[in-house]
Amino acid sequence: MITTAIILAGGFGTRLQSVVTDLPKPLAPVNGLPFLDYQFNYLKHYGIKTVVLSTGHLADKIKSHYGDSFNGLELIYSHEETPMGTGGGIRMAIEKCYDEIVLVLNGDSFFDVNIENFVNLHLEQRSQISLALRKVEDASRFGKIELGNQNQIVSFKEKSSMSQPGLINGGVYILDKNLYLRNTNGVSPFSIEKDFFALQLESLVIKGFEFNGYFIDIGMPEDYTRAQHEFKEFKYR
Repeated sequence: MITTAIILAGGFGTRLQSVVTDLPKPLAPVNGLPFLDYQFNYLKHYGIKTVVLSTGHLADKIKSHYGDSFNGLELIYSHEETPMGTGGGIRMAIEKCYDEIVLVLNGDSFFDVNIENFVNLHLEQRSQISLALRKVEDASRFGKIELGNQNQIVSFKEKSSMSQPGLINGGVYILDKNLYLRNTNGVSPFSIEKDFFALQLESLVIKGFEFNGYFIDIGMPEDYTRAQHEFKEFKYR
């Protein structure tokens, strides 16, 4: 079972700045609690012991708020002095991870994936990299993912102006630490989706598994407002 997770908590949060001006997105209050609190409690429920926080913008506020632990979780910080993109941030953080396979989450979205089931699928289907996918009615804001045989991802479609349903990347991944380090470089910033996943589809076994749990991205002000109501029913405490 996976016991280590990385949370990407270094983004600038430009879309949310009209609502949350002086905090990094992962600390944005939802019903009086930082968004990260909800993610931490979710991870603890599924047996995660250590969380590596990949920080950048306003990183000091995250570290001063949480310190080295939260509700029994060990917290480790991986700080980007200059923005490294999602892929580069993960690369820095994964070097601090104890386990050979690691869970990765976005710090500004929540996807209620059964982590135990996700790990079992990853192992049973001999996937090298796994993505948790979510079917949505309007995939235009996110971009679509297409699956082939045995859940192999065959393509990433760009965001579109045309509203249509489809499978999207839910921002929850399982990565093999050594494989990821071998196939990336730590010098230049890069996007994990565009510059790693999409370019490695033919050379690595990258699979997507669909889950239908609750999903929200608080990066947009209207969804952040929606979270204030919906998280009153949050089941992980």
